[in-house]
Amino acid sequence: MNKNLKTAFFALLGLCCLQMQSQTKQNLTQYVDPFIGTGFHGHVFMGANVPFGGVQLGPVNISQGWDWCSGYHYSDPTIIGFSHTHLSGTGIGDLGDFLFMPAIGKVNLKKGTAKDMANGYISGFDHKDEVAKPGYYSVILKKNKIKAEMTATERVGFQKYTFPASDQSHIVLDLVEGIGWDRAVDTYIKVKNDTLIEGYRFSKGWAADQRIYFAAILSKPAKKIQLYDNTKEMINKVVSGDSAKAVIHFATSKDEVIKIKVGISPVSTENALMNIKKEISGWDFEKVAAQADEKWNKELGKIAVKSADPAKMKIFYTALYHTMIAPSIFNDSNGDYYGTDKQVHRAAGFTNLTTFSLWDTYRGANPLFTLTQPEKVSDMINSMLAIYKESGHLPVWHLMGNETYCMPGNSGIQIVADAYLKGIKGIDGELAFEAMKATAMQDDRGVNFVKKLGYIPGDSLRESVSYGLEYAISDGAIAMVAKKMGKTEDYNYFLNRSKAYKKYYDPSVGFVRAKLSDTAWRTPFDPFKSIHEKGDFSEGNAWQYTWLVPQDVEGLIALLGGEKPFTKKLDTLFTISGDMGAEASSDITGLIGQYAHGNEPSHHITYLYNFVGQPWKTAEKVRYIVDNLYSDKTDGLCGNEDVGQMSAWYVWNAMGMYSANPYNGVYCIGSPSMDESVLKLADGKTFTVKALNNSPKNIYIQKATLNGKEYSKSYILHADVMNGGELVFTMGDKPSKSWGVAAKDRPYSAK
Repeated sequence: MNKNLKTAFFALLGLCCLQMQSQTKQNLTQYVDPFIGTGFHGHVFMGANVPFGGVQLGPVNISQGWDWCSGYHYSDPTIIGFSHTHLSGTGIGDLGDFLFMPAIGKVNLKKGTAKDMANGYISGFDHKDEVAKPGYYSVILKKNKIKAEMTATERVGFQKYTFPASDQSHIVLDLVEGIGWDRAVDTYIKVKNDTLIEGYRFSKGWAADQRIYFAAILSKPAKKIQLYDNTKEMINKVVSGDSAKAVIHFATSKDEVIKIKVGISPVSTENALMNIKKEISGWDFEKVAAQADEKWNKELGKIAVKSADPAKMKIFYTALYHTMIAPSIFNDSNGDYYGTDKQVHRAAGFTNLTTFSLWDTYRGANPLFTLTQPEKVSDMINSMLAIYKESGHLPVWHLMGNETYCMPGNSGIQIVADAYLKGIKGIDGELAFEAMKATAMQDDRGVNFVKKLGYIPGDSLRESVSYGLEYAISDGAIAMVAKKMGKTEDYNYFLNRSKAYKKYYDPSVGFVRAKLSDTAWRTPFDPFKSIHEKGDFSEGNAWQYTWLVPQDVEGLIALLGGEKPFTKKLDTLFTISGDMGAEASSDITGLIGQYAHGNEPSHHITYLYNFVGQPWKTAEKVRYIVDNLYSDKTDGLCGNEDVGQMSAWYVWNAMGMYSANPYNGVYCIGSPSMDESVLKLADGKTFTVKALNNSPKNIYIQKATLNGKEYSKSYILHADVMNGGELVFTMGDKPSKSWGVAAKDRPYSAK
């Protein structure tokens, strides 16, 4: 080959390689729309972050209230600043630490009001001037025509502001403002030099004792930095108290860019500065944003789906994105973290995490992580075991080193059990069992009555029925772990406690209800009322909670009189309507009859049909929910995101299965709405689900094969998924009379 031909050959080969790389490089973030769920009651976070990142940097509206739990709601056209911590999809507002807001002209030290923006640092904005995608957010502030851009790493928020020409440009740093219940109790700012300030914000909110430190580096020396205690200017370079604020002054030319890197730490300002140096060494904003996009693409790429419907692709990948906002990092780059015991723990051998909305996420989000995030699951469990060692019990609803005790039950138990039973690496099994058992044996929150009576009297604890049913689910999890470990005595004890749901069932009315004694029930009783005078149920009613027995569906079938009465009542659940009372409107949403998809206790119910050999009914309900209760609009969630659970349900069900029992490793099969889903497992294997002849009408599975062999079961085991392979469904428009019907082909609660 002559020299010219050889040169041309290698040039062509290089071009082909580049084309192949560009074709194979994932661009799944293009399908993510962070605006989905910012309307209605979705309460999702809006802004810039990386998967499970400790920084959630985004806008805060001026409005306060239930629909502003994340700080942002699509209906609100105002912004008071950009804070570095947010919750996503909760029912209570908190966080909102370290609020920055750029402005020009007169310095306003208070946020102002929507009606009087001139006397505050508040600004209006238009949605047409917003851009939101994974790892990046931007908006133009109408008041001063300043463009604000945000990106982030795990522990650093990176702000970029483009100013007009002015010698009165400035940025307000307000440590007073928080979101929802959050109130500052101790704040501190110190000016180190004209490009570095540091401080901390301690606050009280949903979490009673929140402590977080910051360091902020400016890309341009400030002309002047003024410190204030509320509105009183401080002469020194330090301000402390409960109302610390700073104003950073600049003279800017037209379209001049000011950048700020803000590191956060649960330990110290020194660690916050260290986090900046380790995570963002330079000032290349676009590079950091591109790296954030790469991190999201990597995580989103763990499930590759195909659909001819662009809206489905958008809903799916936005849902997957929403599952990875929390749990969020709560340590420093050197491993230091602040514990529940109010002590600093140095150089931990795991990544400490926070924001454990366990009552919500144990049902679907945490089981999903065992497939897509096994290493992160190890961090989650080790964080929870650290909380146990520091506090004496597993977390209930843990936030920023605090236990909020929000929601009934001890839901951390089933998450630890699921991880252990599935063989997640890096977990101390004996410590895990010790933590589960100790948590289940404490005498608070009604457990003393469970131990003594086998049930919680309705006049002893609010939401007693919900607590009792949730404890029974946890006890079933401990029993399964004890059995695997060969702890026979513990197995028998907790297996017996897992049957406690039967004590709340009154056959005379056909529902679970509050029990006052061995022979007396609370009266009057109305199965439609979500909140009785004494509050027997948590965010639900007897119609929804009667089915909350995923640990023993077979026992529940028998309790309700057998398969025919069970099925008849289950059918009625999806058709009956009644007066639930005004209190129910916020929490009980996404109604199909009395099935409430907007709240978690209902999330497994559609799959109960599989246990009685009627999987086609599961298919009908699942497809209806997928197609009608999720969308690609701002109101695309029919209830609170609940820190990833609502979205995790969609991800599971779009693939065609769900963890009806959250810890037994049995995934019930529903009706895949995606034409193909490929799970990329940690060991390099893949598990593919294909739906042949799939369409909006062809929702029923006619037959299936697993790795080329006929597969008649209406469930698949976690172990089979982890082995890799291919599950192929042939879909049709009429229910199959044979697939998944036989007793041997039905899922089971425990073996």
